[in-house]
Amino acid sequence: MKLRAALACLAVSATIVSFAPGSAAAQDTGDTISFRQRLQSIDGLGFAAAFQRATLLRGDRGLSPESTQAVLDLLFDQRTGAGASIVRIGIGSSTDDVYDHMKTIEPTDPGGPDAKPTYVWDGDDGAQVWFSKQAQRYGVKRFFADAWSAPGFMKTNGTDVQGGELCGVPGTACASGDWRQAYANYLVRYLRFYRQEGIRITDVGFTNEPDWTASYASMRFTPAQAADFVKVLGPTLRRSGLRTELVCCDSFGWSQQAAYTAAIEADPAAAREVATHTGHMYASRPTAPLPTGKPTWMTEWNPSGTTWNEAWDDGTTHAGFAVAESIHQTFAEANANAYVYWVAMSLGATRAFIQLPNSGDGYRVSKRLWAFAAYSRFIRPGAVRVTTQVADPLVKATAFRNRDGSMTVQLLNTGTATASTTFKTDTLVKRTTTYLTDETHSLERVADTRSHGTRRIPVLLPARSLTTLVLR
Repeated sequence: MKLRAALACLAVSATIVSFAPGSAAAQDTGDTISFRQRLQSIDGLGFAAAFQRATLLRGDRGLSPESTQAVLDLLFDQRTGAGASIVRIGIGSSTDDVYDHMKTIEPTDPGGPDAKPTYVWDGDDGAQVWFSKQAQRYGVKRFFADAWSAPGFMKTNGTDVQGGELCGVPGTACASGDWRQAYANYLVRYLRFYRQEGIRITDVGFTNEPDWTASYASMRFTPAQAADFVKVLGPTLRRSGLRTELVCCDSFGWSQQAAYTAAIEADPAAAREVATHTGHMYASRPTAPLPTGKPTWMTEWNPSGTTWNEAWDDGTTHAGFAVAESIHQTFAEANANAYVYWVAMSLGATRAFIQLPNSGDGYRVSKRLWAFAAYSRFIRPGAVRVTTQVADPLVKATAFRNRDGSMTVQLLNTGTATASTTFKTDTLVKRTTTYLTDETHSLERVADTRSHGTRRIPVLLPARSLTTLVLR
């Protein structure tokens, strides 16, 4: 079996290398890449470390320092790993810190919204401080803090779980009073604690899935209520001087988020406060842009399923291929500016990128990580998506130009047969490095060709594979 896999790897590599720039062997279908025709800018790709998942990686349950370092490299290293550029952390609301809970910085009701709060900061925040500092070591600069719920005493249902609304937004009447300003102050204080630890939170959200009531930390907002609250939080953020941008609203579906975005955009005062519109892709996928000219991020998704799966393409919805399709769709159909997966690492039957043990040492890596890494490592913050045209409907293509001048082309062959083409470009290419991700390759460098300069790029795409071209 090892010999067969090695021969297969050599065959694929040889096939791709045979179509070096200038070769006439690949089919010329008129496919084009216009690197000078700019589409949306890219803020980055990342994942969450919320709900104490970072404690697992830090070694709180016995993971060795060597394994911790290896996993960090897989997530953040730009040469050998995913090179992630965004970290999403959770702003806690629970009064305890058992695993899978996020602890609040205000555990005690001060007695009313105008009473002086007592904040408690442990400098750890469920290992999210540690994780963020590790990310900084690799050059990550974008940190997105998101709240699943306000503390229970600020809400209509008196608890941070099972939905409930923030007291004071339109449609609520709480005997305890209007907690909108107190909640805004609470969020700013959280940001200050992180600044105290040497971490600048660049983006903050006050709600997660406001249209979904969960048994865990959750809080409801209608689109009108969300638009109302951003007019409280936005000015509070500006007065803080922290330069943290406000995002909204992380609906549990991309189409559902459109209603929140529309409500904010329809209110000039609210629209001025929101820098980025954010949505998830559980209830609906990102098949169209949100109704705004502001940046948009897809900020949470992982495939469905109840088993740990390491496969690239086994017919299930939680294989690596499904993640590659979701990233392509987010950028190509929704014109989004960022893609943020759910947690990078977790326990048991998880759809995270990496599985960590409940106790002891060791870890397992899924093909989901390498699907993500193919995009994240080579599409850097500040990149711009450019136009592509592909005749074959089974080939999904996106292309990007980075600030350093490098160009990246992502080619996802969704068909069951090998596909070939020759791309014509409007930019001279002197070097093409080809990476392959499929069942037997994990973002493996399979070809590196050089020329005096060409505008024709022949490529061969194995069935059900992701081919990444890095051009210079």
